[in-house]
Amino acid sequence: MGRRRRPGAGGSGTAAGVDTTVRLGALELANPVVTASGTFGHGDEVARLCDPARLGAVTTKSQAPFPWAGNPAPRLHPTAGGMVNAVGLQGPGVAAWLASDLPPLVARGARVIASVWGREIDDYVAAADALVHADGVVAVEVNLSCPNHGHGELIAHDPVATAETVRAVVEVVGEVPVLAKLSPNATHVVPIAAAAMEAGATGLTCVNTLRAFLVDAERRTPALGAGNGGLSGPAIKPLALRVVHDVTTALPGVPVIGTGGIASGTDAVEMLLAGATAVGIGTATFLDPRAPLRILDELVAWCARHGVTRVADLTGALDERPRP
Repeated sequence: MGRRRRPGAGGSGTAAGVDTTVRLGALELANPVVTASGTFGHGDEVARLCDPARLGAVTTKSQAPFPWAGNPAPRLHPTAGGMVNAVGLQGPGVAAWLASDLPPLVARGARVIASVWGREIDDYVAAADALVHADGVVAVEVNLSCPNHGHGELIAHDPVATAETVRAVVEVVGEVPVLAKLSPNATHVVPIAAAAMEAGATGLTCVNTLRAFLVDAERRTPALGAGNGGLSGPAIKPLALRVVHDVTTALPGVPVIGTGGIASGTDAVEMLLAGATAVGIGTATFLDPRAPLRILDELVAWCARHGVTRVADLTGALDERPRP
């Protein structure tokens, strides 16, 4: 593999007279558009259609230190305003991913946020330790919130377990930025977010999918092989905006990748105004693999039309004064 890319390298951060550079702690990205974990393939499958060098970063599908078969088919089903998935964290394991999937993605210019998961804390640590020094990896995302796996759901609702997991990963990765991916299914997300930050996280990804269930009326069976799944897409955007706003209001200055239902440049602007530092594009990529590039172009065009010269100035810039 080639020379390891420094965080933020690979893009000017300027388009149409707009400075698109954003910072998540020490991590500088050329622009705020990031692909969400599980939506951009294992390696360069989608990158062959959507140039990752133009994006702020690519968050890869969560990997454990062991192969995992995932859930039984069917795993995806469309629904009003989005889709429900129950893929179940299928993956080849970190070793195989590092050998076969990461190199072609990095060769296309991707800055990689590597997502990790596990059945217990030691699994998260082993996965993070194995991949943190790989070429092209600029940050580690700790998936604390997959609704398709019981252990992830347990962590997602428990500030203590969240802190223990994040702290263990932070200790093994050293100075590499760590992002904690949080669940919208927790009754109170802010205490979970605070626990992750106090444990040493650089920032947060908000949010993962919302627990959901679909029925096949003709067969009188669950529509998905695993029964429950995770709802994503435009239907969850208001919920994602609410979580991002709640978290960044309670924890001023915390870097957040706002994820959930972003399908246009205006959606991205709304997420930034709600408090996000960057935006994660997920379900939109299933409909159009080039959606992240389109959304970036639309975001830059919106800024140019509205006289915004720095995308970073949009973060948290809501006018929340009472209206007459």
